[in-house]
This record gives sequence, structure tokens and C-alpha cells, in this order.
Amino acid sequence: MSETPNSPRIYTVSQLTEAIQGLLEEQFGFVWVEGEISNFRAPVSGHYYMVIKDDTAQMRAVMFRLQARYLRFLPEDGMKVIAQGKISIYAPRGEYQIVLDYLEPVGVGALALAFEQVKQKLAQEGLFDPAIKRPLPFLPKKVAVITSPTGAAVHDFLKIIRRRFANIEILIVPVRVQGDQACEEIVAALDLVNCELTPDVVVLTRGGGSLEDLWAFNQEELARAIRRSRIPVVSAVGHEIDLTISDLAADVRAPTPSAAAELLVAEKEALLQRLNQAQTRLISAMGLFIRRRANELNRLKTRIQDPKRRIVNLWMRMDELHGRLIRLMEQIIREKRTELLSEARALRLYSPVNRIRSREQELGFQVERLVRAIQRKLRETEMKRSLLQRRITDLSPLSVLKRGYSIALKLPEREVLRGASGVEAGDQVQVLLGEGELKCRVEAVKG
Repeated sequence: MSETPNSPRIYTVSQLTEAIQGLLEEQFGFVWVEGEISNFRAPVSGHYYMVIKDDTAQMRAVMFRLQARYLRFLPEDGMKVIAQGKISIYAPRGEYQIVLDYLEPVGVGALALAFEQVKQKLAQEGLFDPAIKRPLPFLPKKVAVITSPTGAAVHDFLKIIRRRFANIEILIVPVRVQGDQACEEIVAALDLVNCELTPDVVVLTRGGGSLEDLWAFNQEELARAIRRSRIPVVSAVGHEIDLTISDLAADVRAPTPSAAAELLVAEKEALLQRLNQAQTRLISAMGLFIRRRANELNRLKTRIQDPKRRIVNLWMRMDELHGRLIRLMEQIIREKRTELLSEARALRLYSPVNRIRSREQELGFQVERLVRAIQRKLRETEMKRSLLQRRITDLSPLSVLKRGYSIALKLPEREVLRGASGVEAGDQVQVLLGEGELKCRVEAVKG
């Protein structure tokens, strides 16, 4: 900054920005702002960046990771909120902004909004699909209860179990059911039960309370741990009007801890009564079955004949059939013997030996005729070949050359010359003779 008595005060950009920032922070400090979120971003750094606007103006806002981790919901574009923060200036861009410490949706509580966001997200992923829910075993032998060991819920649960079926083994897995660390403890307990305790059923339970008191059971991590469990899970959280994420993700939802105990086991007296009724019905049914079969047996006994008489009849029938079969076989043998003698006479008459001799004689005649025809054809072919050989020899250019003629070729093309006009003085020609050849140069052309 430079200043003279007669000149205005000149600031650098940084000095002016720092001065404005000091004035804003001194004038406003912490303020409350109501508006609509837009351009929301949540990079990997964990900080939240957004713009808060109304109908005529907008301002940038940032919530750093240390404050953002305490939010129960995830801000979204278009969400109307009330925010508390401190006015500041971001010097690199020369923009003023509000650094947020608190954020709350307008018209709905932060927990209620967070509940709906988690519910919608997990429902879209299929974690609440009834098709993946597992049935509870009938009369489980061992039950693991994940709850606070000092709460009223576990006492109500144990009271119902002992009254209805006292010999079921109950394993209490103590955890905190309220507070910031409660969800982590419940998830760890659920994984421990699956790895080491291996009960037949797992029960998550606690007594009623506000939405904030029950928040540990509305966490996404717990819902995923429930669906990850290899053991069926019953969720009995709060009162009948309370609904949590764990209720939606569990295989079975019980409205209260006592109702969970009633779902798991039936009364021993009721089971004994059902067994006695089933035994009575079974005895009655078996008695009726035996009486019906006895009546059927008596009816069949009256219809059965003396087996000796039936056997005698069968023997006589068998002897008769045996005699008929012998006579039939003898007749067939006589007929076949007659046919065989007739075929033997015909075979002697048309013996293959006689036919073979006749065919051999005929074949000999044909061979002789074929040999004579081939010899005649060879002589004719040899005469034609000799005649053609003489004609070819007479027409050969070599024969013509031997009679004193020659052939002139123009070099270098080696074209046959048929007249003197084909060459000029000085051209080279090749002359083929009957014996040997000549290379000549043309001295003069006539013709």
C-alpha cells in the first residue's frame, strides 16, 4: 500500500480482500440462512460444496468434513434447508461464501429425511425384497439375542420364552442400543454370532423410544449386516408403531420384544395338546383302516375257490395242450421234409457246377475273339503312325533346308524375312541353312 498526502489510498488485491473479510466477519459472525440447495458436490475429500439460493439471489456455501460427518442426511439439489455458518471470503476467487456448521431440512426433521433416504436407497438395491427373506425354524434349539443386557426388552423376551418353552438355550450378546457407537457394536455382534455362536435364530431387540433413540437400528451398515447373515434374523425394535431399517431388512419383523418371543416358540402345553389330538386322530384312523381291511378280507375269502380243484383242471388242460402240440409238430416236420426233398431234386437239376463249366467255355471263346481284335487294331494303328511320320518328315522346314533352301531372320527381332523390303542397308540378318547358320550384314537392297 502506498499513500501520499495528496493521493488516494491504493490497496493490493490481497489487502483489499483481507480488509473486506475482516469487515464481514466482524459485522455478521455466525448467521442463519434459509434457501434452496443447488450444484451440490461431495468429492472424495469428504467436504460438501453447494450453492444456497432463493428467487433473486444465491451464495456459495461449504461444509467441511469435520462438520459434515455429523449430518444424519445427505443434502440434495432442490432441498430447502436452514443453515448456520460464518460469512467468509475465498481469496483465490474473490468470492464471499458461508462456511456451514449446521444444516437442517425445512419442513421435515433431519433424522426423518435421513431415514427416508436410506430406506429408498436400500429398497432400490433389493435388500427389502420378500423373496430373499428366510423362514424361521420351528422350535429353534438355540437363540442369540443381541440387545442391551440391562434393558426392559431382554427381560420381557426371557420371561415369555421361559413361560412358553423353558428348555430353549438363550445366548445374550450384550451391546449398546443407543448412541454413536451402538451401530458398530450391533454389526460386530451380528458378525460374531455368525462366525462363532451359530444359533438357529438371531434376535435384534430393544425397547421403544424416539427416532433419535432408535437411530442405531436405522443405519445402512446394520441393514447390510442383516442381509449378510447366514442365520435368520428377527428384528423387534421399539413399539408396534415404530418402524426401523432393521425391521425392513430382517427376515421377520416383530412389533415388540415380547411378540418376537411368541413368534419363535409355541407354548409347551399347546404343543402337547396338539400332539395328543394328533395321536387320537391317528389311533382312530388306524382302527377304521384295520376294520375296513378286515371286511375286505372276509369278502375276498368267500370268492376264493378250492385251490386243489383249480390245480387239477390246470393239469388236465396242460396235458391236452401238450398232446396237441406234439401232433402239430409232427405234421410240420413231415411237411418240411417233403419240401426239403423237392428242393434237393431241383438243386441237383440246376447244379452250379454245370453252369460254371458252360460259362468257362463261353469265356474262353470271348477271350480269343478279344485278343484277335486287339492285335488287328494294333496293326492298323501302327500303319497310320508310319504314314503320318513320313508326312511330317516331308513337311518339316529342316527337310526343305537340306534340299538347298535357307531362312533369313532380321536381327535382333529374329523376324522371318519374306521380302527385301523388310530390311535396309546396314541391317544384320541371320541365315539358317540345312547345316549351320550365318550372321550377315546387308550391303544393298534390291527388289
